[in-house]
Amino acid sequence: MTPIHVDEHLLVLEKPSGLLSVPGRGPDKQDCLSKRVQDIYPEALIVHRLDQDTSGLLLMARGIEAQRRLSRLFETRQVKKRYVAVVAGQPLQTQATATVDEDGWRTIDGPILLDWERRPIHIIHPDGKPSRSRWRALQSSASATLVELEPVTGRTHQLRVHLQSIGHPMLGDSLYAPPDIKALSPRLLLHAQELAFAHPFSAAPMSFSLPTAWSAKPPFVSAAPAH
Repeated sequence: MTPIHVDEHLLVLEKPSGLLSVPGRGPDKQDCLSKRVQDIYPEALIVHRLDQDTSGLLLMARGIEAQRRLSRLFETRQVKKRYVAVVAGQPLQTQATATVDEDGWRTIDGPILLDWERRPIHIIHPDGKPSRSRWRALQSSASATLVELEPVTGRTHQLRVHLQSIGHPMLGDSLYAPPDIKALSPRLLLHAQELAFAHPFSAAPMSFSLPTAWSAKPPFVSAAPAH
């Protein structure tokens, strides 16, 4: 496990799709990114997570004080996170009446609640936690759209639930896409591509990018090495 960035206070890592961020329940779910990192950096601590099937940039703290400061940045929304995803259909058409800002961003507001009977599935529900995501289209085809996503809040499965809620589930999504959409990709096409924040000790600006070679056109993922 080779970090993208290392300093005395933090680590920036690339998480592959299919690997848990932290241990799950049961002996078969103990292999995870945090454990692999802690085998090399025993003081490393989690400050945020990515879904198991999501790939991309993940930040870990080195020590309790770094964890406290980084967690505070997340809690106060001072960490910029951007994702890319390939979603079914053409949201620019179905969401044509949604308000759009000068940079092309549209907003999805939908309170998210754990569906206890079907957990880990989450749903849009009036009793859920207030949740907001921003999206804009990067490329469209007849069957799919490559979108850039920015979670304003940080709920479990937020981006997946929000895109499904407007009728455009992500390709390869085993929880929120119907079988025909899930079958279009062997993995969930959601990737944490950008991460930016002020260093928790020096306040120096930190910015990281991990691009993909995804497309809105089949086969959606190029022959380039996948993240």
